[in-house]
This record gives sequence, structure tokens and C-alpha cells, in this order.
Amino acid sequence: MSTGSRLRRTLLAGLVAAAVVLPVSAAASPRIPAPAPEAVSDAAPLESRYAAALAGIAGAARTAEDSGHAGRAAKLRAMAGPGARFFGFDGRGQGRAVEVFGDLGTADRIAVLVPGSDTNLDTYQRFREGARSLQQRLRAGHPRTAVVAWLGYDTPGTVSTTVLTADRADRAAAELGPFLAGLRRFTPADARISLLCHSYGSVVCGRTRTGPEVTDMALYGSPGTGAATARDLPTGARVWAGRGSGDWIGRVPHVRLGGVGFGTDPVDPAFGARTFAAGSAGHSDYLKPGTESLDSLARIVLGPEAPRA
Repeated sequence: MSTGSRLRRTLLAGLVAAAVVLPVSAAASPRIPAPAPEAVSDAAPLESRYAAALAGIAGAARTAEDSGHAGRAAKLRAMAGPGARFFGFDGRGQGRAVEVFGDLGTADRIAVLVPGSDTNLDTYQRFREGARSLQQRLRAGHPRTAVVAWLGYDTPGTVSTTVLTADRADRAAAELGPFLAGLRRFTPADARISLLCHSYGSVVCGRTRTGPEVTDMALYGSPGTGAATARDLPTGARVWAGRGSGDWIGRVPHVRLGGVGFGTDPVDPAFGARTFAAGSAGHSDYLKPGTESLDSLARIVLGPEAPRA
């Protein structure tokens, strides 16, 4: 590699890193001990899965407390409050949590949220708030809805080199694809599933092979997917893209060089996605109540043919 090429690559990495690390950074989640989750059969009914996950959260809270991590223990107990339904949970490492809002067993419109960087058990509450906000907005338009908050991978740190490459996304996609296919066992046969993918989560979704159960994929606050066009994504779903005018990620260089960066901007007409209005949303504002972006995402999930109450 020539000196000029190395310089260009270094400058690119620096530009992407500078853009990506700017606003919503959280301290790295410490490695707090937690028990391994109890094995649950794929054939187990929803209520059994929910009970096993809540037991796992309680066990992780006790272990965190006993090891001197009272802050983590308190956050875990708050997660498992009254009415909480977790499809799965693993307190080890950064942590994994899949939470359900609404009734999967009766929902014919289901949104699966895929988060971006710095989402872990210590920052889970902000992810949860977005899921709750979306579910409330969906129910205002149609009663048979559910939202699945899928923290099913080790998200990269906002201030890290991992956020600049697709390595974490590739591993996450290998988990997300089977999860989506398996979710059909717990839903009505005619249920539509939409993937709503935020920030680095859009890189995950852009690398996830989906089946016919996924009808729509929405990319928002996206640095790119690694694909040149929407047609290159491994999905037959309708692909949507939106970005708020207040989102700093619009300043990220949408290029890809030497495995760094994620290529074409999904809101660029050249990408070929259907665009949706996101108003003045900032990078962490897309699912806030009363926003144009939340309304747009809800309409994507519901679809124009959604039956009314």
C-alpha cells in the first residue's frame, strides 16, 4: 500500500470515527458476573419463556448485588418490574435482553426493534422507553400490535474501532435471522413483522437474511448498511429509510474503504429505499412521543391495509 493510500485510509477512518463518536456515548459496561441462563426448549410456550427470563433477571440481580455491583442490581430489578415480559435474557458480558410489549399471541402487526451502539444492560432503559413509546403509538391506530425490543447482540461502543466495521453486525445478523424465523411460532399465521433498525442496528439489519415473515425494514439514523443499493440487501421486504434534520449522523462520510465505513447513504435516492418523513429528529429522538418520525414508523408497521378495532 502506498503512502498516499495509507494516508487516505487513515483520514477516512478518522472522519468516520469523529462523526460517529460525537453525541450519545455511554461508559463501557463493566464485566459484572452473572449466572448462565436456564436452557429453554424451542417448543416452550410464551408464558414459560417469560417466566424463565424473569427468573434469570432475578438471579443476575442477586449475583450483581453479592459481587458489589448494587447499581447493576437495581437496574435489573427495575427491568423485571410488574408486567414485564422478556422472551429471553442473558446477564453475562454486556448482556442480552429480548423484551415483548403487547401480546405476541394475538398481534397481527409486530415491530422488532434493533438498537445501535452502546446499548447494553446499563443503558437498557432508554431502549425500553423507545419500545414503549412505539407500542403506545401503534395501539392508538390498531389494537392487535406488539413490539419486540431485540437486544440480542453485543453492540459496539460508540467510542471504539468496532463501530466502524461490520464485524459485530455480521455476528448479530447470524442471530437475528433465526430469531425472526422462530418468532413465527408464537404469532398468528397472518402476522406482519417489520424490522425497525436504528444507527448501527441498520448495519445489522442490512446483513440479516429475512424470510417472507418480514414485510418491511426501516433504517433510521443509519451510517449505511455496507450495501450499495436496497436491492443488494438479503431481504424481500420493502426497505424504508429516514433521517431527521437534527441527526448528526448525516455528517458521517458515506463511503467504504478497506472495510471501514458503510457505503451508500440509505436516504440517498441512489440507494433505492422508500423514504419516510422524520421531521427534526435528533439521533436518539426517532421514537419519542409526538414526533413525526414516530408517526412515520408506526404507519410503516401498521401498513395502509391494517384492520381497525
